[in-house]
Amino acid sequence: MTLPSNAENDLWIRRFHQAPDAPVRLLCLPHAGGSASFYFPVSAALSPRIEVLAAQYPGRQDRRAEPSIGTVAELADRIHAVLGTERDDRPLAIFGHSMGATLGFELARRLEAAGRPPAVLFVSGRRGPATHREETVHLRDDDGLVAELKSLSGTNTALLGDEEILRMILPAIRNDYRAIETYRRPEGGPLAAPIVALIGDDDVKSTVEEAKAWAEETSGAFTLKVFPGGHFYLAAHQRAVLAEITDALAAHAS
Repeated sequence: MTLPSNAENDLWIRRFHQAPDAPVRLLCLPHAGGSASFYFPVSAALSPRIEVLAAQYPGRQDRRAEPSIGTVAELADRIHAVLGTERDDRPLAIFGHSMGATLGFELARRLEAAGRPPAVLFVSGRRGPATHREETVHLRDDDGLVAELKSLSGTNTALLGDEEILRMILPAIRNDYRAIETYRRPEGGPLAAPIVALIGDDDVKSTVEEAKAWAEETSGAFTLKVFPGGHFYLAAHQRAVLAEITDALAAHAS
């Protein structure tokens, strides 16, 4: 079954490889400042066994002329509204890295409330939403924001030295940092969907103990996978991460 295509859906949801016969779909949510293209390798590796979708937030790449969305809650609302037009009887799982993990949690809450619970929620590189750190990266000047990006090694350092490109991407990055740093978990019970948390053992944004706090967010199964590396551990461990995704979705792909 091929999902319907319209202008709004195509703005928000990208498909790099068509997989209409895949028994399960995986929606990938980028990190702060990230874009859908970050997940192109994931799509290439998992298709056609799993149909990989990737969200493209406003304010970057081909959507850079659009105003960014200021809160995680509103971003979740907008993506949920788009998913509501994509009627499909296949299970949908969610994978989010960093800010995308928290966004995935909020999106999963909305899907469950609408009677369309995700098959699995994969949360990568992010502490549990009930934990809190006082962070103010979004208040730094441009040099401070660039220093943060370099410390996380999540953006090509060659791009960080290109002043013209920086002017284009810094507003979206700052907005994303503001959204995630001002996020607070709303009241409400745990999800029913199982959660798989993945974390690097040297992640400056989340300790392993803080990642364990995701266990409190589900009444279903919880799994924690720890990898060597920092915040972007998944770049060095792509094969292992994809194996975790594939194994967790095996029951839905049979």
